[in-house]
Amino acid sequence: MSVFPWAEFRTTKGAIKLHVGLNHRGHIPEFVTVTDGKAGDVTVGRTFDFPKGSIVAIDRGYNDYAWYNQLTEKEVFFVTRLKSNAQIRVVQRYSVLKNKGVTSDHTIEFTGKQTAKKCPVQLRKIGYRDPETGKRYVFLTNNFKLAAKTIADIDKARWDVELFFKWIKQNLKIKAFIGTSKNAVMTQIWIAMCVYMLLAFIKFHSKITKSIQQILRILQLNLFKKRDLMALLRGDPIYHKKFDPNQMVLL
Repeated sequence: MSVFPWAEFRTTKGAIKLHVGLNHRGHIPEFVTVTDGKAGDVTVGRTFDFPKGSIVAIDRGYNDYAWYNQLTEKEVFFVTRLKSNAQIRVVQRYSVLKNKGVTSDHTIEFTGKQTAKKCPVQLRKIGYRDPETGKRYVFLTNNFKLAAKTIADIDKARWDVELFFKWIKQNLKIKAFIGTSKNAVMTQIWIAMCVYMLLAFIKFHSKITKSIQQILRILQLNLFKKRDLMALLRGDPIYHKKFDPNQMVLL
């Protein structure tokens, strides 16, 4: 806090939050916003206007039954974890393929007085046991068309968001800040986001199989070399022009 007094969070720590909507196809940020560390995840989540038909994978930090109802009314699907203390009633049970790890598939409705008022629509509860770790999970969604195993896979893909944050911290130098003012920190973060988007665009435009990290390393190693960008990424050999001795002759 003595270094970043404007980022009030705890007694001795300052913090800001980077909220990112990561598109699963290509892992491209659809939207990014930066708030102070005390801003609630779901408070920011409510401000995002997702396109109709989107499937939003969110963690329990975004738990808000009224928001679940709003997303359903807007025909936006969500996949999240059901809270263990949620008061529910099973409306209908469906058969499941237990060899896929799915243990249950139910249509449910909330029975808690306040919860039922906030979210009066019926939702889907899916039980799943990870065959690799043996851990059990309970998912909540408003999508009744996708297979139960697909819903479990969507929640698992949410880990890509954590990998995205880990990647930008390790590769785009936002673990430590050059300046301490709010403007300096914000500028550094937004520059990092711009760099990531440019790298993603280069990967898409070049259609090469190299990862974004490999592209970044190639650019860093050739920063002061005059090369055609696409040829550099493809690894084309460098052709040197033959020296013309007449260049040194004064006419």
